[in-house]
Amino acid sequence: MTEAEYDKEQLRIMRNAFKAFDHDERGYIEYKDVQTIVEILGQKLDDKAIKALIKEVDKANSGKLDFSQFCKLAARFVEVEDDAPALVSELKEAFRVYDKEGKGYLTVQVLRDILRELDDKLSASDLDMIIEEIDADGSGTVDFDEFLQVMTG
Repeated sequence: MTEAEYDKEQLRIMRNAFKAFDHDERGYIEYKDVQTIVEILGQKLDDKAIKALIKEVDKANSGKLDFSQFCKLAARFVEVEDDAPALVSELKEAFRVYDKEGKGYLTVQVLRDILRELDDKLSASDLDMIIEEIDADGSGTVDFDEFLQVMTG
């Protein structure tokens, strides 16, 4: 499949996942990041399966994937949520659980803890980068819209 064959939502999800790991905007991601990305996309695969996937899309065995190769790999795991209102409702409920005092926001530390729970392989620098992107104003808090953005890409 080429980029043109994905719908806008799939492409957006894949571009966000790719950018999250292409820290220096080099135009590629390292093999070592693929397992984490696949897990973020909702799949648990062993090393052997990950290696087979990579080999399938990177015939040159270069050690890195460009966005086009990444799309071919990730497309099989990216599903567009048909029931967006239900997803938003579930995320609102999750937000309320973490916003124990009903202030309408989470601290970046709480968000950091949530992200760490979702993916224990995220390094401190990965978490810092995600937090910095979401809390662009540096307020130290994340409102529901920002939380929704993190959770839906």
